Amino acid sequence: MKDKKFDAVRMMREIRDKLSEIYTKDPETEKRDLEAIRRKYEIKG
Repeated sequence: MKDKKFDAVRMMREIRDKLSEIYTKDPETEKRDLEAIRRKYEIKG
């Protein structure tokens, strides 16, 4: 197998795990983040 300089799958897993840990500790943070994303991209929901 070829040695990769950049592993996107590993990076996404690390991001997912980090966010999961943050949101598990403080569920309100997830709600605030999602609301900010909805405002930024003008998503109605």
